[in-house]
Amino acid sequence: MTTAIDLFDKARNHERLELLRAAQDADMVPYFRTLEGEAGPVVRMEGRDRLMLGSNNYLGLTGNQRVKDAARAALDEYGTALTGSRFMNGTIPLHVALEEELAEWMGTDDAIVFTAGYLANVGCIGTLLDPGDTVICDSGDHASILDAVQMSRARIRPFRHNRLDKLEQMLGRAATDGGGVLVVVDGVFSMEGDVADLPRIAELCSAHGARLMVDEAHGAGVLGARGCGASELLGVEDKVDIRMGTFSKSLASCGGFIAGPGDVLEFLRYQSRAFMFTASAVPAAVGAAREALRITRSPEGAELFERVLDNARYLSEGLASLGFDVIPATEIDGRTIHTPIVPALIGDDWKAALMWKVLYDAGMYVNLAIYPAVQRGGALMRTSVMATHEKEHLDRALEMFDAARASLPAE
Repeated sequence: MTTAIDLFDKARNHERLELLRAAQDADMVPYFRTLEGEAGPVVRMEGRDRLMLGSNNYLGLTGNQRVKDAARAALDEYGTALTGSRFMNGTIPLHVALEEELAEWMGTDDAIVFTAGYLANVGCIGTLLDPGDTVICDSGDHASILDAVQMSRARIRPFRHNRLDKLEQMLGRAATDGGGVLVVVDGVFSMEGDVADLPRIAELCSAHGARLMVDEAHGAGVLGARGCGASELLGVEDKVDIRMGTFSKSLASCGGFIAGPGDVLEFLRYQSRAFMFTASAVPAAVGAAREALRITRSPEGAELFERVLDNARYLSEGLASLGFDVIPATEIDGRTIHTPIVPALIGDDWKAALMWKVLYDAGMYVNLAIYPAVQRGGALMRTSVMATHEKEHLDRALEMFDAARASLPAE
């Protein structure tokens, strides 16, 4: 007797297969494009130079000579890989030094370095939560958070993106669930680039006895005087229980970290499966992240923060002046907060794909976000800027956007 359904049918007959094939035939697939050189404001991609407005290299440090030298020194001293988990033979002095410097930067008791940012969220959330607990998350939270929540088997109470009235309702309901309560939000949301109202969220968590975790992946190395993220910028570092960050954005490497109370992080070191059973990050990546962090914490870092956010403001205002539907900067407590992520809403998936193709052929790479990365009908061009973009780069980008829209077929 055989099963009635072939497991592979979902791969061979999924709902978007026809659209994907049409896009492949027209060379319109915006994913898995090949980068042929160093990441920077202009990159070599598939045979030609293209303006890069789709990178998370916010401070432009991937090309910094100090960062490259630190990666090379770690490679020379420790080799290409450690061939073991942090828990076993994969911890080197660079890991320990990086964790100490991260904790000092974040102003927390301790920090723990994971091999990837995804694993940091999975390893923290999935370990702290049990089936009897409750987790409350914003519907716009990063996929790694939502996956971790599913893996934890805790009760899930999501609320609509940035609807803090709904968060308050969920906190009220969670009070009778019987376990611990964790609220998890992005500091800067990765698709829309908007910022969570952390002062109000922290106030609600305190009133209901819930713990608060903030994913600072897109805020760390950009926001705040020290560059520690939205929590620092909005003055709530002492009200956030746990913070997560990555090295793959501003810190010019690969990996992630959790910063928080020493006893909680020690618990993660001995209980987190994503930490214990994943091979340690390669030494070159750890060395690069540590040097990028040192630059971030120096006066040079403050200059880079200012430049990247000024570039974001310039591009956002430029796109809006051309008539694009740009998600505006966040307003919290009377302050306007720009982030390096500047999305232009297009709406229809196919129209957005057509615009992406026109921009790519003109010599620009941007990120195309369609469902399920965004809501249905909410396709957008997710542009992102670097501190190393010059105004002439951004002016050229605006010209390309204007020309691309004009070239699209009339609706």
